[in-house]
Amino acid sequence: MPKRIHPIAGALALLIILTFWIATVLAETLGDTAAIVAVKTAIPWGLLILIPALAAAGGSGFALGRGRSEDLVATKRRRMPLIAANGLLVLVPCAFFLAFKAGARELDGVFYAVQGLELVAGAINCTMLGLSLRDGLRLSGRLRRAIN
Repeated sequence: MPKRIHPIAGALALLIILTFWIATVLAETLGDTAAIVAVKTAIPWGLLILIPALAAAGGSGFALGRGRSEDLVATKRRRMPLIAANGLLVLVPCAFFLAFKAGARELDGVFYAVQGLELVAGAINCTMLGLSLRDGLRLSGRLRRAIN
């Protein structure tokens, strides 16, 4: 069962974070205040899917990696706490703060400073999740390792 859950949950989590990130950038660059408010107030609702997806990916990943000692497994194991910490300590609080500020139509300097932090932290998590996806594909034999 973890063999099926892990790639689905991991891909779903990455897709959701990418969707949040792209929607934010598009709303900020091409949209008006209403678009920004809509995106920022919708993101906390998306966390209701994202957080269980990340938990399922992490839990199933630990189950799949139990007893394995490959370098890629160790790398993925080291990456997951960083992804979780970034999400729980930076991205989730930012999402709620920005939703609150956007809902009050307070798109001020503080809003944009936190928005910048959220975009950087989101890009970092997307990168780390993408690297974990790549390493998982290599472990499963679906992607060949680069020849050095």
